[in-house]
Amino acid sequence: MSALAPILGDYLLAASATSPVPVRAVKGTPGPENFEKIVDEFQRRLYGFALRMTGNREDAEEIVQDAFVRAYRALAKMDAAQRAELRLQPWLYTITLNVTRNRLRSKRPTNVALDSLADPDALLNETQEGPDQPEAIVDRAADMILVEQALLSLPMHLRAAATLRFIEGRSHPEIAEILNQPIGTVKSHVHRAVRILRRILGPQVGRIVAADAADAADAADDAKEVS
Repeated sequence: MSALAPILGDYLLAASATSPVPVRAVKGTPGPENFEKIVDEFQRRLYGFALRMTGNREDAEEIVQDAFVRAYRALAKMDAAQRAELRLQPWLYTITLNVTRNRLRSKRPTNVALDSLADPDALLNETQEGPDQPEAIVDRAADMILVEQALLSLPMHLRAAATLRFIEGRSHPEIAEILNQPIGTVKSHVHRAVRILRRILGPQVGRIVAADAADAADAADDAKEVS
């Protein structure tokens, strides 16, 4: 049972009692009848995203709960065709980002504990060359904590694009879908975020965001177009 069961319990019971769905639809199509599986699959990564956007564990937990409730209600109103066409993961990220924006508008910035940001699971991923040594994991964790803390100083639109790109590892097309923006605008925002991060963090930021160095020239042109 997921952590959201107390909140979604009434909805889950109502769905199972009033709208039975064939097993095939439950497995392949998102809906109220298989929503608990959706929560189990996505709650950790959405929590990580919300935490990096807010820097506050309590806020992140409440944001994710609110986002899942909104997602459940929206799915309950969709017909079968709409659910079948839904791209679930970017849709959930979009809802989570919208809830985050609304929450941050009504709150003052909070101090961030350094150990509250880096995701240990993400830092333990193996590369093609095999598992990292403990020293490398610690170094990468320290780098990510510094970057994530610096991200919190960015304006919301730059923070969202940079977090999705460098922390979540999303491609520019995926970010464009989540943010509902043209790819050129996404590249521009990522590039602007990198410039600010360089001013905050100095040369070491290059170790973390070097993957986007090849996009810098194109992003600079995009920035002129959307300014």
